[in-house]
Amino acid sequence: METLGQRLKRLRQAKGLTQAQLATEAGFSSQGGIGNIERDLRGYGASIVKIADILGTTPDYLQTGIDKHLYISSNIEPGPNIKGKGRYPIVSLVQAGKWTGSCEGVEAWQAEEYGYSPYDLGECGYLLRVRGSSMTSKSGPHSFPDGMLLHVNPHLEAKPGQFVIARREAEHEATFKLYTLVDGEPYLEAINPDWPHRFLKMLEGDAIVGVVVDASFGRLP
Repeated sequence: METLGQRLKRLRQAKGLTQAQLATEAGFSSQGGIGNIERDLRGYGASIVKIADILGTTPDYLQTGIDKHLYISSNIEPGPNIKGKGRYPIVSLVQAGKWTGSCEGVEAWQAEEYGYSPYDLGECGYLLRVRGSSMTSKSGPHSFPDGMLLHVNPHLEAKPGQFVIARREAEHEATFKLYTLVDGEPYLEAINPDWPHRFLKMLEGDAIVGVVVDASFGRLP
């Protein structure tokens, strides 16, 4: 089965574009953004509409390989897309670590628990429960104690200073950290000042698979 990255590469080559050319036209800061999508290391984020327009296709086809508009009768107006609003699966760190941009790791039917978010987290959005104390801070402006629910949008492109869900190549699950730069190099930071290994350098093969837009404890009893 063709992956999201393989599909993008095929469509890009059919248009006669290099990765660098497509990155420039789509507004990416570097060729690496397109390269990471084609290697299935990240999703499109907000750029999916622009890329679809450049390649002469639809966001639906880029994401799934199916153009949903082909299945809508011309005399029927499509209703609103209610998927990805309100109710989301609460997934494990292992499931979050499998996310590659096309929802494989976070299919809703695989979840044993659901939660609610006031945010539109996208079609593959999910909630993730904090585990451990690496992201707990007694003095900083943010603190995420054990058990807190993270509201994760896997379609957003992460920026330094944001809290993210990252997948490390050498591990089988995701991790929740602050995305930061140290001397221009990307790192994952634990905000607990007493954590033994606060800064983890992002290595080749590591990928950010979701941006945390908010956190809560869910519904109170």
